[in-house]
Amino acid sequence: MSPGPAYRIEDLAHLSGATVRTIRAYQDRGLLPRPERSGRANLYSDAHLARLHQIAGLLDRGYTLASIKELLEAWDAGRGLGGVLGLVAEVDGPWSDEEAVRISRAELDERFGGSPDVAAVAEAMELGVLEPVPGDEDSFLVPSPQELAVAVELHAAGVPLSAISAHLRELRGQVEHIAARFLEFTTEHVFARYLDGPHRPTDAEAAEAATLVRRLKPLAQQTVDAELARAMRLLAVRHLRQHLGTDESPAQPSTARSVSLPEETMRAVEGLVGVERVAEFVALAAEREVHARALDALTSRGGPPSDLGEEG
Repeated sequence: MSPGPAYRIEDLAHLSGATVRTIRAYQDRGLLPRPERSGRANLYSDAHLARLHQIAGLLDRGYTLASIKELLEAWDAGRGLGGVLGLVAEVDGPWSDEEAVRISRAELDERFGGSPDVAAVAEAMELGVLEPVPGDEDSFLVPSPQELAVAVELHAAGVPLSAISAHLRELRGQVEHIAARFLEFTTEHVFARYLDGPHRPTDAEAAEAATLVRRLKPLAQQTVDAELARAMRLLAVRHLRQHLGTDESPAQPSTARSVSLPEETMRAVEGLVGVERVAEFVALAAEREVHARALDALTSRGGPPSDLGEEG
């Protein structure tokens, strides 16, 4: 830190707009250098004040304290912040095209049947599906309108809100595992050269890494979308076959049986008639084969007289 006027911590807090407690917390986290000791007093300089302004500016731009520490360490190492800031901004930036929307409490209640549910709202806020709007208790911010729309549709279909919340918690844990594996994979095969060297990346390397992050961002979602669609088709057909083979109508007991078909056969049938008509196709094909064999059996027992239609 460069020399300059000496400030006590109270003076530094007043000039920077930070609280004394915040300044001490920054020191403990390594974001702010320790003050100079003069007798029994701790003295701060203009360099400390400038650093506090840097931190405040980065916080306003949405950086976390952990990211700010990385940036400031790069600054202290003598490198410009251009490339590093670009990389951190790319990683910290949105990973979806969705834009947050604002919704009133009355509109929220209406979308979920018209009756207020305080417990459900509290659960949604805990999960981050809803966020409070400072100074407005009658409105919420919705970070993911798509996620809220899914909850609305499930509730309209008869799923209790408590079950939707529990399912989201379970799903979130599984998706975070997938995200962690994707990050491990890309770090090992793509970003290791930027992160594992003896020195931190240069501005040019950081800018190159930021470009790669921007290119790779949609790949995770595209891969999950494709695999989810594949798994849903496979499991939904299997689930449907199981239920078709066991369901019975009270008025007319069903004699259906569950029959396992080779996977290649299932895929061929799906390609011909679509997933939703597989069961109908198999039933009709079996019925046609049964009728054909019955006709064959009848004709094999003896055909018409040989002189049928001949004149005597």
